[in-house]
Amino acid sequence: MPTEAETLWGHPKGLYVLFFTELWERFSFYGMRALLIFYLTRHFLYSGEQSGLLYGSYLALVFLSPMIGGYLADRWLGQRKAVLFGGLVIATGHITLGLEDALDTSAQAIFWIGLSLIVVGTGFLKANISALVGKLYAAHDPRRDSAYTLFYMGINLGGAIGPVICGVLGETLGWGYGFGAAAIGMIAGVIVFARGKRHLLGGGEAPDPAALVQPIFGVKREWLIYGLTLPLTLLGWLLLISPRLTGTLLAVGGLLVGLLLIWIALARLEGEERRKLLYALALIVIQPVFWGLYEQSGSSLSLFIDHHVNRMVLGHEVPASVFQALPPFFVCLIALPFAALWLRLAKAGRMPTPISSFAFGIIMVGGGFVLMTLAQWVPADQKVPLVFIFLLFLCHAIGEMCLSPVGLSAMSRFAPRHILSFLMGTWFLATAAGNFSAGVIASVIEAMGGGADGGDRAIILDAYLRIGLVAAAIGAIVLAINIGAQRILKARTT
Repeated sequence: MPTEAETLWGHPKGLYVLFFTELWERFSFYGMRALLIFYLTRHFLYSGEQSGLLYGSYLALVFLSPMIGGYLADRWLGQRKAVLFGGLVIATGHITLGLEDALDTSAQAIFWIGLSLIVVGTGFLKANISALVGKLYAAHDPRRDSAYTLFYMGINLGGAIGPVICGVLGETLGWGYGFGAAAIGMIAGVIVFARGKRHLLGGGEAPDPAALVQPIFGVKREWLIYGLTLPLTLLGWLLLISPRLTGTLLAVGGLLVGLLLIWIALARLEGEERRKLLYALALIVIQPVFWGLYEQSGSSLSLFIDHHVNRMVLGHEVPASVFQALPPFFVCLIALPFAALWLRLAKAGRMPTPISSFAFGIIMVGGGFVLMTLAQWVPADQKVPLVFIFLLFLCHAIGEMCLSPVGLSAMSRFAPRHILSFLMGTWFLATAAGNFSAGVIASVIEAMGGGADGGDRAIILDAYLRIGLVAAAIGAIVLAINIGAQRILKARTT
């Protein structure tokens, strides 16, 4: 564990290396994501319904790919090399998107290759950088939850800046400028990570360095692993343009991975390790409900804001893509208070269980949509005031802080060490399922009330009310079941 000289503000210096690396990676990801739905509808002229499915398919693959990257890191590469290589591939993907626009063509093949490279690069980077945070702390270090909350603040700081810069550049100067800014952000992240290697204190290195240099058909194993980028990119291209195939893959893959982890828990683990893994699986099963609603921000909500919300601020109309900065901006505002709250509750022995936190997060994301539907009272000849969007995204940010950093910390704390990255990857597999369902929900909403001119506002708001009430009810049921289970366990031990 780090010595006092190797810490800064109570945490290992390596945490800040990972903080800024992830900040720049999220800058690039959220910056490009802010433009994606508008690029599909305005540049390629897809309908809102089609764009919702393609958007959901892309996000699902982004969060599905860490399953592969996590396995390759655990088995051969180690987390450090996987993160570094993944960052380079992501930057290449953003540059490719910029080239597609710079060439002034409608060559969709270039666009899909760029998106697919981002998917593959994220697979190498995403789960592994989260795992590196956990490697800086002992299993029962009370600073772990605080560290993941701070790390999550870095994610959202990048997520707040990216849509503003990339969104303004992309919607005002040209799409290529927005994609180019995203590429620059990822390159900055790679530089930070490479220069901060020594602060990781040897964590995340290859489990067997000799195996990496072992030649296979005359080529080192390490280079063969990097070479997988080509076939994986082609596979990603196929899945991106085939949302139905992506959904089938998620369903089958999720079932198989779930059964595998249940088998590991029941057949290979005992006692406390078994209970921890099964608890982690329960969290993984719950979380897609949250993301299915939360990720409307980049699809149906973005189109709603573009057509139905008064975006005038100080006499200037703000590009619709910029409002995707609001959820991470709010998270940045409340991250430090939440980190302090977790520490205070932990010291007082009153820390809520992860499942309770998850339930409250789902209630908040549903409640945000219910608040949003109060805009039904706005006269039809007037646009929706911005206050409704601010309230919606504030609720979503509070919900996110109750779910995502707590979940990342729980995966790191509950996972057996030999499958840490794999369980992190499974967490992102469930996130992928939630994001894909977000695309399906957005597509249904656009089919019901969307259109080239924004469609019927009342129908869209009614759909938001329904999904909000369903989510809030699910959260309340999960909370009630957890409270009942806790009481039963307490009664048995007294």
